[in-house]
Amino acid sequence: MVWTVATTKDTSLPLEAQIKETLQIIDDNLQELQSNKHQIVSAQVYLANITDKPVMDEIWKSWIGDNPDHWPQRACLGVDLEGNVLIEVSVTAVVGQ
Repeated sequence: MVWTVATTKDTSLPLEAQIKETLQIIDDNLQELQSNKHQIVSAQVYLANITDKPVMDEIWKSWIGDNPDHWPQRACLGVDLEGNVLIEVSVTAVVGQ
């Protein structure tokens, strides 16, 4: 098992761009850890504004794939994030399959 967490590096970006950059960082981190997004078993998505969940859901589906049978368990929470960070993602994944 591997664990990784990510937020955007550029907090001046709008929401959609922060989401996409954060997910790309998750992709990169998982690759370094000998895993990938299709091996995620659990994800926690922290949003600065929970009303942004529909936007996150659409970008998530295009990133992870549109078949819910292949989605990992995921929780979305509205939380106070530091500064202008709009999203943080934490995942657990298996290694090498």
